[in-house]
Amino acid sequence: MVEEQVILVDENDQQIGLMAKMEAHEKALLHRAFSVFVQNDKGEIMLQQRAADKYHSPLLWANTCCSHQRDGEANLDAGKRRLEEEMGFVTDLEEAFSFIYKAPFDNGLTEHELDHVLLGHFNGEPNINKKEVESYKWMTPETIKKDISLQPEIYTAWFKIIFEKFYDFVK
Repeated sequence: MVEEQVILVDENDQQIGLMAKMEAHEKALLHRAFSVFVQNDKGEIMLQQRAADKYHSPLLWANTCCSHQRDGEANLDAGKRRLEEEMGFVTDLEEAFSFIYKAPFDNGLTEHELDHVLLGHFNGEPNINKKEVESYKWMTPETIKKDISLQPEIYTAWFKIIFEKFYDFVK
């Protein structure tokens, strides 16, 4: 099996190479990523709980889905692909903003990403892929913000960073 590669980028999101995903996380090299936030008509955001066997942040809550673009894949296409793979549905997405963050984990890996935040809308129930996602729930932005302050340990590092920036887009 060929290991998934990530797109290494500079701070201007210009591609400078490809590297195996685990190696990029071990070396904390800046790479391209995306994070999808899906809202419903009630203004709630669909959160996912990461599967128990994820190599980092297992069972923590995060945005609807996130991953890495493949070489030559557009941001929106990547978001739709991964949304279908993880959550079992597809919806139109739009790019809201991008930013760089760095988050080290206890297992020696580091997420150092230029993250493209993608927004979508969906009112149905997902058909989650249990290899990727343990569970899901809908929460209002206000409830998420309060819950993060009360129990930050149940949320992924990147979700807390993104949500702080994302909050103004959804409140």
